[in-house]
Amino acid sequence: MKNEKLNKIRLLKIWEMLQAETDEDHPMGTEEIIARLSECGIDSHRTTIYDDIKLLNECGYEILSRRGRSNKYYVEDRSFSSAELHILLDAIQAASFITDKKTKELVDKIANLAGSQKGLVLKRNIVQFNTTKSSNESIYYSVNEIVTAINNRQKIIFYYFDYDTNHKRVYRHNKHHYVVSPYATVFSDGHYYLVTYDDRYNKMVNYRIDRMEQVQMVEDHAVMPPDELAFDIATHKKQLFGMFSGEATEVTIEMNRSLIDAVYDLFGEKTRILALGDDTIRFTAEVQVSPLFFGWCCSFGERLKVVGPYSVIDQLKEYTETIQKQYSGDNDE
Repeated sequence: MKNEKLNKIRLLKIWEMLQAETDEDHPMGTEEIIARLSECGIDSHRTTIYDDIKLLNECGYEILSRRGRSNKYYVEDRSFSSAELHILLDAIQAASFITDKKTKELVDKIANLAGSQKGLVLKRNIVQFNTTKSSNESIYYSVNEIVTAINNRQKIIFYYFDYDTNHKRVYRHNKHHYVVSPYATVFSDGHYYLVTYDDRYNKMVNYRIDRMEQVQMVEDHAVMPPDELAFDIATHKKQLFGMFSGEATEVTIEMNRSLIDAVYDLFGEKTRILALGDDTIRFTAEVQVSPLFFGWCCSFGERLKVVGPYSVIDQLKEYTETIQKQYSGDNDE
């Protein structure tokens, strides 16, 4: 019975070593495997190593070998390629809602999926983004509670806060609980948002998860939004500007042809664009009209013009006139 237990432990240790520390460029020889097992108090020899690896392969644990005076073994088939892991690492580095501490933990975990050797290379080549990281360590608890509530279709309660000039938390509603029905989570512009339905006011509301505190699932069943408010989350995200909600409206825009990439980046490559001569394009997209949308329009200056509907044109005029007044006349010192 004792030998049977040791055999199982030896199989496990061999797989752990090869899976974590080897790849095609960094195989592990039989002598090194024997030495490493000996450090763990496990006796072995060439024949047992050969038989163990053969058994692991028969059980579906693919271990490749290089024949020679001393066979060398490695694990190559992994769940993610190095390129895929690199993309994941970059995304974590760029996400402002992930704290510095958690960023380091996630980077180590993901890099280790490539094995120790390639993992070191991945971490050496990480891109450092100019991202201000959140200091809210409780965001991971909040996300877990939110996801559980969404799956169970139950409401959540939480406090919501902003920061003052001293980076102190200032709670909204005099620190009274918000009670909402969680609908979906959305990642936008480096921040993590919760889309909710507030049945008291019959509207959808977005909250930054890193500004939520003491998130708790409650026993009350979540209230699903009515059909006229329900939406596909991917479509909803395309309509939003900076996660500022507004009335969903089909807006027609004319732009300089040089800005075509900005259209595809924001509204997707399936956006239908009409060419008007050599220099002008026109497209129609459904957006949630908000100050952020008007700011996006103004960022292109005279190279962009909203041509419909008139209600949106009037709102855009009012937006620009308000800004103009702020910098004219009696305000000069």
